[in-house]
Amino acid sequence: MNWEPDRLDDGKQPADGDPSGMLRAVADSAAQVRTSHRVAMESGLSALAEDGRPRAIVVAGVGGSGIAGDVLDVVCGHGAPLPIVTVRSYRLPGWIGATDLVIAVSHSGRAEETLTVAAEAVRRGCRLLAVGAPESPLHAIARQAGAPFVPVTAGGRPRASLWALSVPLVVAAAGFGLVEAGEQVFEGVAKRLEDLAHRCRPTSESFINPGKSLAMEIAETVPMIWGSSPVAAVAAHWWACGLNMNGKYPAMWGELPEVDHNQVAALDGPLAHRDIFADESGRSLRLFVLRDVDEHPRVVRHREASVRLAEDRGVPVTQIAAEGEHPLERLATLVALGDFASTYLALGYGIDPATVSAITEVRSRISQ
Repeated sequence: MNWEPDRLDDGKQPADGDPSGMLRAVADSAAQVRTSHRVAMESGLSALAEDGRPRAIVVAGVGGSGIAGDVLDVVCGHGAPLPIVTVRSYRLPGWIGATDLVIAVSHSGRAEETLTVAAEAVRRGCRLLAVGAPESPLHAIARQAGAPFVPVTAGGRPRASLWALSVPLVVAAAGFGLVEAGEQVFEGVAKRLEDLAHRCRPTSESFINPGKSLAMEIAETVPMIWGSSPVAAVAAHWWACGLNMNGKYPAMWGELPEVDHNQVAALDGPLAHRDIFADESGRSLRLFVLRDVDEHPRVVRHREASVRLAEDRGVPVTQIAAEGEHPLERLATLVALGDFASTYLALGYGIDPATVSAITEVRSRISQ
């Protein structure tokens, strides 16, 4: 597969190369936020708060559903008066009990790991909230337990449904007083997503389209994506997952200052050097730094020093700043840009961003 950037501005390519409509799904994120907020408000989540604030919240989910737990954690922030833990496997932590809330999230409502954890939560007498596909096995568990259930209204794939999976969790957290998130917050997020979708539309040419421009910077490199705050780190994780699944492309991600204790060493390695005389250009590192206004003062120094170090070694650096005041709004601006970039990257390589045959094959082998 060869990188052909001209494909991005070919009027027919987006439609022909994206038969499942991944670009359209990404562009519909604003509508997804509004719909998910309305559905969550109509799903009886207020009943959760009637029994008081839980001791802890555990979010069970894998893939994009698991990242919904990370979204909840960073939106509530480091000042949250309780721990928020994401479980991405088959077991609840041993200390979870009847005073805790377990939120089971599965786009399909069929994820084996999430169903196992949800059933265990019911056996332990935990409070339960389920988010997933209507009339699914997860819905059945919630119905049997008499637990609130929020139907996922977004069609398509989990990686294009982050807001359908995350918004109900934020609404529930707001009910417990863990975060300020009224209707105006979600409307602000939706408007940010609408604006970015307009700027990243397929008919907008690469030199003014931030999604296409970012895809061109990522192409033919080995991207390291670093977040300068917990919010930005969740976006970095989402970027890497999007590049993996949409672009079938490798990517590393991490959070400052932790990356300065491990990944930064790659700046001295073989992929950090470019041979301008080579007959064929090899893939080399490129650093992407996702910035946020909520940076610890010491992290600012880490970020500045790390960027200078990369530039001193000839490693290209792209810095992207989150926009907005509310953490959910800032997260949305970073996440959406990554979604467009990973989709355009796939199209530039002539890859259908929707297919994930390797994931399907792994599941098939496990079920045998």
